[in-house]
Amino acid sequence: MERRDLEIFLTLAEELHFGRTAQRLFVSQARVSQTVKQLERQIGTALFDRTSRRVELTPVGRDFLNDVRPGYELIRAGVEKAVAAGRGLAEPLRVGFTSPLAGEMVLFAASAYRESHPGAGEVALHEAPLGDPLGPLRRGELDLLLGQFPVAEPDLRTGPVLISDSRVLAVSTRHPFARRESVRLDDLARDKVISLSGPVPDYWLDHLLPRTTPDGSPVERVGEATTRQELLALVGAGRGVHPVASHEVRYYARPNIAYVPFAEAPPLEYGLVWRAATETARIRAFAGAAEEVVRQQNGPEQVCSECR
Repeated sequence: MERRDLEIFLTLAEELHFGRTAQRLFVSQARVSQTVKQLERQIGTALFDRTSRRVELTPVGRDFLNDVRPGYELIRAGVEKAVAAGRGLAEPLRVGFTSPLAGEMVLFAASAYRESHPGAGEVALHEAPLGDPLGPLRRGELDLLLGQFPVAEPDLRTGPVLISDSRVLAVSTRHPFARRESVRLDDLARDKVISLSGPVPDYWLDHLLPRTTPDGSPVERVGEATTRQELLALVGAGRGVHPVASHEVRYYARPNIAYVPFAEAPPLEYGLVWRAATETARIRAFAGAAEEVVRQQNGPEQVCSECR
């Protein structure tokens, strides 16, 4: 009895329809009928009662199903595990994220990755430090990072943009900006902007917190928050303002902080980053799964702005 014969039997036992079974297995309906007849000849009795209106398992068919399905699942799992190992996918994958929405995207991508590669290893999630998002990658603590762009480092590689989100300005509820419907980048020169502490590249920090406004006025950076909770505490206390992605409003709502939309500001973009020297089949497969999630949710020409 061939493995394919068992697969046809088990699928028909689930679908109870010859046409749907054929479509699901990408075979002809005649192949399904022929296989069932061969199995019934080998066993010596009918496995299905078939009429023009319905297909049902016989008592012998139900017993046969219960007996062979556990063994078949073990064989299939073993084959999938061996295939994944041969493709270099069996080892666990450690994926970091730098924002709540990025964390959700990693979860969606992990599900798609495991579905596309059933024998692949587990995907472990880790939140990367606010002030040192690239450090865990370089120290080998992460295999991949879904982090904020831009990233232009000679030892790192990046994938396409997966998330693009507008900016808002986090301010104290006592701040005059809190009563406005929107702010502009030029308004950053009218208050102190809380900066971040850690080995983030200057170009990355300048993209988030420009040194000058579009009209040329200098932007004063103060303080150095090392964690997101420190940053929010400083903003809430009125020590300064800080631009963030608009999706953070849902996750970091606080009674003493208001989030004011920017009328004009470039979006904040996020994508996958990994070490060039350690690129593996696992990394390529996970990156492909993440891109597929974006295509399914937003269409082939769009990026993920609200991965929900």
